[in-house]
Amino acid sequence: MIKDIIVLIIGFVLLIKGADFFVAGASGIAEKFRIPPIIIGLTIVAFGTSAPEAAISISAGLKGSAGISIGNVLGSNIMNVLLILGITACIVPLKVELQTVRFDIPFTVFISAVLVLFGALAGKLDLRSGLIFWALFIFFLIRLFRQTMAQRENERVCPHKQQTWLLVFVTLAGLAAVAWGSNLTVDSATAIAKYMGMSDRLIGLTIVAFGTSLPELVTSVTAARKNQADIAIGNIVGSNIFNILFVLGTTALITTVPYTSRFIADGIISVAVMVLLWLCVFKTKELKRWGGIMFLACYCAYFIWLNF
Repeated sequence: MIKDIIVLIIGFVLLIKGADFFVAGASGIAEKFRIPPIIIGLTIVAFGTSAPEAAISISAGLKGSAGISIGNVLGSNIMNVLLILGITACIVPLKVELQTVRFDIPFTVFISAVLVLFGALAGKLDLRSGLIFWALFIFFLIRLFRQTMAQRENERVCPHKQQTWLLVFVTLAGLAAVAWGSNLTVDSATAIAKYMGMSDRLIGLTIVAFGTSLPELVTSVTAARKNQADIAIGNIVGSNIFNILFVLGTTALITTVPYTSRFIADGIISVAVMVLLWLCVFKTKELKRWGGIMFLACYCAYFIWLNF
């Protein structure tokens, strides 16, 4: 038991630092190509901070721990908004881009509802689900590319001073650490769950979800404190989109992932959470401190509900 806990901690450290290196390297590369901050947040940073979820979910699916795959994504998406944006908004109010309010958040609500629909009707995520998620993912990336081209001339992005080869090395080293950390985390978390009699669902929604959401927490808080709200909000919304379309889409392409009825309630909550975020920002285009406090209270209620 003690050994498994130590391995779990080591796995989390590798995941967090690996994601940190990936974000730093990839963001530097993006800056060299003059990509606007909101796009960096929705893509490069979001992908980097979603790398732990991707590695763990795919690894867990291949090892037969599908409960951790689904639970990790749903738990992370709920935690990203209620806990991470809640904490970040309590530190400093977060301004939200108009395009994020008009498209990105509603799009996240839509794909979250599609995920619940697959679970309720089919009871699994299979090859067809994976193809649909990837089609939506490609649509999202194409739209972002067009948005980047439209904004590129209007954004002032300072060229990154570090050499490209070093940024590429840091990015690849970060991905390697994430991959290694994911294996350690899945193995140790599964062992702890069995020892404590916990279900894959519960440990995926709580312990693993919190560990893989730490990169989002660090990135969002750091961005907010540096007055880079575009990256803070874009990181969370983009991460939730990546978690569903890329992480679960890729996992479903590799192996069939059972979506048990116990996850339907969690999926509905993930939809409601995104709707709540939209309601908080659609008028003022800002997530204020009272919204952050409300999000934290909602997460406490959700956590209590999980344990009963």
